[in-house]
Amino acid sequence: MCKDLKLKYYLIAGEASGDLHGANLLKALKKYDSAPQLKAWGGDLMQAEGATLVKHYRELAFMGFAEVILNLPTILGNLKFCKKDIMAFQPDALILIDYPGFNMRIAEFAKKQGIRVFYYISPQIWAWKKNRVFKLKRDVDRMLTILPFEKDFYWQYDMDVDFVGHPLLDALAERPSFDKQERLKSLKLKGDGPVLVLLPGSRSQEITKMLPLMVEAAEAEGLQWIIAGAPSQDLDFYQKVLPEKDLNLVFGRTYDILEISDIALVASGTATLETALIGIPEVVCYKGNWLSYFIARGLVNIKYISLVNLIMNRELVKELIQENFTRTNLQEELRKLGHATRRRELLDSYQDLREKLGGKGASDKAAQLIYGDIST
Repeated sequence: MCKDLKLKYYLIAGEASGDLHGANLLKALKKYDSAPQLKAWGGDLMQAEGATLVKHYRELAFMGFAEVILNLPTILGNLKFCKKDIMAFQPDALILIDYPGFNMRIAEFAKKQGIRVFYYISPQIWAWKKNRVFKLKRDVDRMLTILPFEKDFYWQYDMDVDFVGHPLLDALAERPSFDKQERLKSLKLKGDGPVLVLLPGSRSQEITKMLPLMVEAAEAEGLQWIIAGAPSQDLDFYQKVLPEKDLNLVFGRTYDILEISDIALVASGTATLETALIGIPEVVCYKGNWLSYFIARGLVNIKYISLVNLIMNRELVKELIQENFTRTNLQEELRKLGHATRRRELLDSYQDLREKLGGKGASDKAAQLIYGDIST
């Protein structure tokens, strides 16, 4: 039963995905707390769920070492303002959503002030900078993880965490039904041949290196292709990357595109998991600056770059990384994904993936744990 305890919640998310997961968490939280007082660093979705928006994530997205250095005064100013705002609000629960560079500093501050700290969606410290686990153990009262292997990782450091499942399953479960032919028409695609969706990432350097080869492979295999545009880029950028092509490029409808696609070429990142959960056979791709890649390989201690493969602990989806990302290899993998046996194998394994992720209800489990902790 909902109780009116006038509890205060302060949420911090620094990216669009964090805004989505934060909004779903707030929606679930209101089942248990009928009158929550909400403040958030996030976006339109959390604001729509009743949170007073302190800062939009568009003001917080600094990616890459150089960009962070150039914007250091802004970042330090945001940290100072955030700490002051938290103290003025005096929340019963501070809920941090991923965004580790900022949120781990806020966790340290809040813990010293006696504010109860919840971390929803663990930073990926299991991939690199594992020593940060000691700071999380010190500063976080309750860690809520969304990947099944994270519980075992933290257990190695004598830190008990709660695996609640992956909130993407909730977000996808709420997708409305659709007419495929109408969707194809709205995306300017024909309904009489395989559709290949291209998700070449969001960073300009990666898109420049990968997208032309993706398109060449698609056309060589006779596939109609469509690009899911990154919100961080614009039409002019894509036209410069593919100056000779009649672009089929759509912004802001990635899930719409994936749902009617037959195959996907996907840059490493959360999109690899989204693609699998929607049920689309995929090839995971990555090609970047050689120096950056060399440094990253020295820092990152994981077997795979795809979340799908990390969760399954095997190469379920093919990864074409750096020197293996070639037109020849892309074409070979696209042909394999056109075979019924390979497609069936993948789709069956995707069901195992969903089960490993705990099924639906991550947002509700997280809300129950947070509300139960601060209401007793």
